[in-house]
Amino acid sequence: MGAGGRMSNDPFDGKKILERVPVDPPFSLSDLKKAIPAHCFKRSVIRSSYYVVHDLIVAYVFYFLANTYIPFLPAPLAYLAWPVYWFCQASILTGLWVIGHECGHHAFSEYQWIDDTVGFILHSALMTPYFSWKYSHRNHHANTNSLDNDEVYIPKRKSKVRWYSKLLNNPPGRVFTLVFRFTLGFPLYLLTNISGKKYGRFANHFDPMSPIFTERERIQVLLSDLGLLAVFYAIKIAVTTKGAAWVACIYGVPVVGVHVFFVIITYLHHTHLSLPHYDSSEWNWIRGALSTIDRDFGFLNRVFHDVTHTHVLHHLISYIPHYHAKEARDAIIPVLGEYYKIDRTPIFKAMWREAKECIYIEPDENNKHTGVFWYHKM
Repeated sequence: MGAGGRMSNDPFDGKKILERVPVDPPFSLSDLKKAIPAHCFKRSVIRSSYYVVHDLIVAYVFYFLANTYIPFLPAPLAYLAWPVYWFCQASILTGLWVIGHECGHHAFSEYQWIDDTVGFILHSALMTPYFSWKYSHRNHHANTNSLDNDEVYIPKRKSKVRWYSKLLNNPPGRVFTLVFRFTLGFPLYLLTNISGKKYGRFANHFDPMSPIFTERERIQVLLSDLGLLAVFYAIKIAVTTKGAAWVACIYGVPVVGVHVFFVIITYLHHTHLSLPHYDSSEWNWIRGALSTIDRDFGFLNRVFHDVTHTHVLHHLISYIPHYHAKEARDAIIPVLGEYYKIDRTPIFKAMWREAKECIYIEPDENNKHTGVFWYHKM
C-alpha cells in the first residue's frame, strides 16, 4: 500500500508539501462549481449500481477461492494464503463501504430513498450503523476543522495533551498508538465517541437519545441498530452452521480490515502539518472544507473508488459521485491554486510522520490570526 512512482512534473510533489496552506481563500464555492463541467453533478443509478455489482462479484470470487482452496492447503501455505485473502477482501469491501458512504451524501442516485436503501444494506453488512454515521458525518462536513463544533479528529491543545502521550513519544510507543488507532479507533468512536465532539454527557452512535442526533433523526438511528442486530443474527446462524473460526476468517477479519482502511484514510486526510484548525473566532465553512488534503494510495485509489485522492473536492461538493470525482477535482485545481494539496508520500511513511509530527495544536505567536491553530510535534 502506498504511492506509485512519483512524477517529476507534479506541481504538488516534493519538499513544499509540508508548507502551510493559506487561510484566506479569494474564491467562493460558487466559483468552484462554475469551473466543474455540468455532467459531473449528474448521478446515475444505473452507473452507480454497476460499481456495487462489480464489487460484489469480485468479493464473491475472493470468498469462493478462499473457501474452496485455502482449507486444503498445507499449513505453511495456508498461513500465507489467509492474509492475502484478508487484504484483498478487505480492500474490495472497503470499496463497497465507500459506495455506502456516497449513499449517505445522496451521491448514488437522484432518489434519496434508493440511496438510503443501498447505503443501509451495505453499511449494515459491514458493521456500520448507516443512518447514525450518516448524521454524525454530515455534522463533520458542516463543521470541518472547527475546534468547537467538528465531530471527529479534533486535536488537542498543548495544555490538554495527556501524560501518556509523552510516554509514547518514541518508536515503540508510536507503533502502539498507530495500531491502537487503526484497529480500535472506529468501533470506539461509534461506542464511546472517542476523539469526537464533547457534548457534556456520554454520546454514542447506537443510542437514539444520544446528543449527537436531533429529534427527527432518532427513529432512523434505531433502524440502524436493527440493521446491525439482523447482521449479528446472521452471524450467529453462520457460526452455528460453519463454526466461529470459519466466520472469523471469511467475514470477521475482512470487516475489521475495512474499518482499519477507513480509519487510515480519514486520519491521513485530516492530519497533516500543512492543515490549519480554527476556533469560533476564525472558522467559516469554506476555510474548514479547504483544510483537508488528498492522499495517494497507489493502485488502491481505484479499488477505493478514488475516495483517497479526491477528498478536498468531496468536502467542497459532497454529492458528486465518485466516477466524476477526478474530473471535477482536476477542474477546480486551477481555481484552488495553493489552497489545494495532495501528498504522495508513501502511506506507511506518511502514517509514521504524522504520528511523530502532529501531536498537538497551537496558534502562532504574534500573528493576527489568533484563532488559527497548527500542528506541532512534542
